[in-house]
Amino acid sequence: MNVRCPICRKQCAWEGNPHRPFCGERCRTLDLGNWADERYRIAADPIAEEDAEACDEPPHH
Repeated sequence: MNVRCPICRKQCAWEGNPHRPFCGERCRTLDLGNWADERYRIAADPIAEEDAEACDEPPHH
């Protein structure tokens, strides 16, 4: 089965491809860089300000 690489859009093999769903190491590394640069986002509800402040406080024991 062939699939389309999500980065370069080339057709590539799924079976036996150690980089799947990418066509190769280059596209796999580019995708990782996109995550590191925060180019991808996962949609979520905004965090309330008081909840965000609670995340910054050290835990109470």
